[in-house]
Amino acid sequence: MAAIGTIRENNQQKGLPMAKFILIIDDDPVVVKYLTTLFEESDYETDSASNGVEGMEKLKARKPDLITLDLEMPEEWGSRLYRKMSKDKDLKDIPVIVISGMSGRHAVKSAVAYVAKPFDPDKLLGIVKKTIG
Repeated sequence: MAAIGTIRENNQQKGLPMAKFILIIDDDPVVVKYLTTLFEESDYETDSASNGVEGMEKLKARKPDLITLDLEMPEEWGSRLYRKMSKDKDLKDIPVIVISGMSGRHAVKSAVAYVAKPFDPDKLLGIVKKTIG
């Protein structure tokens, strides 16, 4: 697994385009590790947050190209974080893919996609590539 920033730095040194940056917001460390590996092996740069509060802090520190968002998390649910994002002019246009075990498509109405856990990694990567390249 590549360290955060490594893909971006390697691409810069080679004169290649910067890697797209995905923020994974999920409280399950197994899911986070799996998504991190999946995305980084496909040349995306990643970071993660374990709840909505931490997610908002990371969003404000560095704007990602895409967010994967779990709905049910401690401290602050994904749907509440999304409502806050949608009211922020700097964050409202970031594409969101909901990845959740809950049936809650209605919770984030303008999400790019809703992917139920357990998910097909190839299908998820297809959605990501279609959304941000």
